[in-house]
Amino acid sequence: MTDAWEPQLPPRERAPEGPRGFPVGMTVATAIALAILIALGAWQLQRLKWKEGLLAHIAALQSATAQPLGPVLDALAKGRDVEFTRVRLTCPGLASAPYLEMYGLKDGQAGSRLVSACEVAGAAYRTILVDRGFMIDTVSARPPVDPAARAPVELVGVLREPDRATFVTPANRPEANRWFSRDIAAMARALKAPQPAPIFLYAETSSNPDLKALQPAPLPAEIPNRHLEYALTWFGLAAALVGVYVAVLLRRRKV
Repeated sequence: MTDAWEPQLPPRERAPEGPRGFPVGMTVATAIALAILIALGAWQLQRLKWKEGLLAHIAALQSATAQPLGPVLDALAKGRDVEFTRVRLTCPGLASAPYLEMYGLKDGQAGSRLVSACEVAGAAYRTILVDRGFMIDTVSARPPVDPAARAPVELVGVLREPDRATFVTPANRPEANRWFSRDIAAMARALKAPQPAPIFLYAETSSNPDLKALQPAPLPAEIPNRHLEYALTWFGLAAALVGVYVAVLLRRRKV
């Protein structure tokens, strides 16, 4: 019960509810995310075009006639891209040359790739590093080493740029002859190879036919090409983001 002298206040009126304001913050965030997703999809399409060109180049390489190495290295010295070029050369003493062991995988099996230096005559460089092939870890046999031997070895192979080391690549250990990245300068020093070419030669033919465990492996059996799948994934996420944004706007209008 209230006293007679106590003033009576009118009941507070609630403001009428109307549609909420335009979500500026959400719109800006959606636009930024959408731009990133579309850019990633477009980048994957560019990578798809590059990968298709690379695969076509490699396919043509399989049947290409091997070129003499000297002129190809001269073209490399002038700035020409010679990666994946098929070449032929003669390496004195390669069958018994000193070698480095680089960690590798082939068909899911761990092993080592043997890298030796080959003298190059009449070219812009004096030596080139040769990846002679892969040996599985379960095989302990290795080629003989006799630096004085000079028996010529006719070789056909493919030129490839060295893979770049990443932050997860272990450091090379020259003192233990354990290598994990293709550092041409460091490998050339370890092999005492002067003026090495800035490219590797991956042997297609064997430097040691009597050692079957040493398998020339110039190119991966399969080079994956999933860039279209990745592009569709990014574009699909962009479409889903637009759908969620529109649904939120429609829901806000109904409130």
